[in-house]
Parts: sequence; C-alpha cells; structure tokens
Amino acid sequence: MMVGLLPMSCTDKGKTGSETTASSTPTMEIPALYERRGELAKAEEWVRTKEKVEELKKQIKKDPSDVKPRLQIAMIYLSEARITGEHPYYYPAILTILDGVLAMDYKNFEATTFKASVKMSQHQFAEARDLAEKARQLNPNNAYVYGVLVDANVELGNYEEAVAMSDKMQQMKPSLESYSRASYLREIYGQYPSAIEAMKLAVDAGLPGSEPYCWSKNTLAQLYETTGKLKEAEQQYNEILALRPSYAFALKGVARIHKARKEYDKALTTLDKAAAIMPEFSFHEEMAEIYALQGDKEKANAKYAEVVKMLDEDAQSGHAVDLELCKLYTQMGQFDSALEYGMKEYKKRPKNIDVNHALAWVYFKQNDIQKAQQHVQVALRTGSKDPELLQKAGAIEIALGNAGPGNKLIAEAKKTNPKFTL
Repeated sequence: MMVGLLPMSCTDKGKTGSETTASSTPTMEIPALYERRGELAKAEEWVRTKEKVEELKKQIKKDPSDVKPRLQIAMIYLSEARITGEHPYYYPAILTILDGVLAMDYKNFEATTFKASVKMSQHQFAEARDLAEKARQLNPNNAYVYGVLVDANVELGNYEEAVAMSDKMQQMKPSLESYSRASYLREIYGQYPSAIEAMKLAVDAGLPGSEPYCWSKNTLAQLYETTGKLKEAEQQYNEILALRPSYAFALKGVARIHKARKEYDKALTTLDKAAAIMPEFSFHEEMAEIYALQGDKEKANAKYAEVVKMLDEDAQSGHAVDLELCKLYTQMGQFDSALEYGMKEYKKRPKNIDVNHALAWVYFKQNDIQKAQQHVQVALRTGSKDPELLQKAGAIEIALGNAGPGNKLIAEAKKTNPKFTL
C-alpha cells in the first residue's frame, strides 16, 4: 500500500515561488485535456474543468511568460489523473508543463513540488524525494512539500524520517492531507485503532462528494476491511457511491465485500462497472483472483495477461511497476519472473516493508525458507499488524521448524482480523 497523493494548496504559509531567473520561454503547446468517457463525462465538474482549462490557455496565449496559469493547469491535470486513471497520458503531459515552467524559472517552488508529486505517482521515489527536498530548501514553510516528503520516505523505507515530516506537516496545517498521512504511518506501525481515528479526522476535514473526501472514506473503508469489520467498510463504500456514483474505487471495495462473502458473480458484475469507468489494473487483477477462486483457470490466466499488458503500458509512460509485476507473477505461480521483478525493486528500496513482504513470499514459494525469513524480518521491523503479513511470517517460521513463534504470529494476525485467511 502506498500513501495516496492528494491535491493540496501549494500556497499556504510563506512565499509561493522564487525570484524569476528567466532563461528561455517554452515553445511547447499545453497538452490537451484527455476527454472523459462514460460515467465520468457526466460528472458536474467536468464542464467546469474544461471551461477553466480553456480560460487558462487564453491567459497563456496572451502572456506566454506568465507561469501561474501553467501551474494551475498542471494542478487540474493532477486531479484529472486521479479521477480518470489515465496516468499514461496525464503524467507525461504534466511533466511537459512543469518542465516548461522550470525553463523560465528554474527555482519555481510550485513547479518543483508538483514535479515531485508526479514522480511519486510514477513510483520514481528517490527522484521524488530529491525534488521535494529541493523544494523544501526553496520554501520550508509550506505544508504540501512535507506531504510529498512523507510519501517518498515511506516508499523508500525511511519510516522514522516520514514520521518527522508528518509531524511537521500537521503542525503547519492540520488537514485532510496531514491526517491521512498520519493514519497511514500509524497503520505501518501496527496501530490500527488510532489509524482509523486519524482517517476519520481526514474524512471530517474533506468537502463531501469531492475526490479527496471520497479517497479518504475509501481508505477508511479499507482499514475497516483489514480489521475484519466488513459491515462498517460496506457502509463507507455505499456512502461514497451515494455522493459520487462514478467513484470506481468504491465499487472495487463493494466487490471485495461480495468476494469475502463468496458472492463471486456479484463481485465480478461490480468490478465490470468499475472497469468501465476507469482503466485501473487492480480491478482486473481482482477479477482474475475471483476467477481463480471459482476454479476457472483459463479465465484467470487470460485476465492476468490483460493486467500484464496494462502494467506494460504504464511502464512505457515512465511508471515503475516492478513491485506490481512481482506480486502479479507470484499470484500466477511464475516465481522466477516474480523474483526477477522483486529484486529490481529491492535494489532501489531495500528498506521498504512492502518490497520485503513480496520477496519473502516469493522465496517461500520457491522453498528458499532462509531467504524468506530474512526478508520477512525486515517487513516486520515497524511492528506491523497486517494480518496477511503476519500469517505469511507465521507460515515461514513454521516451515523453518519454529512452531511456537510461527503460531504466535498467526494468533497475532487473528487478533487484527479473525476472519482473514490466506
């Protein structure tokens, strides 16, 4: 799981840019909005979004050296990327805009910080951290940049630094964005009750029906799912859909509830609805898992192949997908490929607990139990109470002949979620 990148104002507390050092005026055109389709095109904000972009483009045409409308378009495109899932189009488009701004003003704070956000979304975590740190040097009194630093340090496995950045962010600006990051860090450290409380604060701080509000409620629902509270999770998902019927991730959540109840046909129907709204690989991955549970190996394999194709498309646009491919090939039983991709990711971020969790299970499946134990110990180093991780760690210990510690880990998993089984 990765901290979601949330749209925030980049103008709070302090200067919003730097002294202009104009070197050249960008000659590139502003990339067009990606036309929404289906349910997303019916959303009320879509008309306003198109009108606003056209207005900003006119401002740029009138004064090509003005960076403000370019930055506003970049922010709109960041939001559109989240809403539509059209990441392969939007992230390169946003980087084109931001690089244009930086060509005019190489110390521009907003452009540097937004570029760090895009690099985070593309899973280019080290570059994101470096850019965010550069932005912090330009303006140390802005909450947005600390949010990016939280996210980047989490993904690089620098959890203590992530906590420090999160604390700083909350001191500067208590908000949906700061509460949600505090929640995720508490989850990482095994504190599920307080993680849920922090995410409730994030929900309360949001504008009902907005994308960030729905994202927060969706994340709260996932916390309920992880802790075995399916009724509470289902309520959150349904409340999101009552406000925003096109919120595809809530549909995926409803499908997971159906899956947990073994209502597989209902789950697949709901996932089809989600996939029709947004080209998100995880919807199709969930379908593949359900086909496998139904015993339809042919459909499962076909769907897994479709997911690989989607991830390849993301990779071509600059999105690092090695960890996702490692997990996917593990599910497919192709452990050599899983290990290859897992090790690629491990070389980039050896301290990350999710990467070590994934590798531990690959090694377990390959019957290399010693290496599995080495990686799972790293994955457990923050005191995680994730039931899936704990059950896998227990299985690894039992395979090593350590029945006592293994059973203790499995019992700990049951405390978090009595209903969870591998």
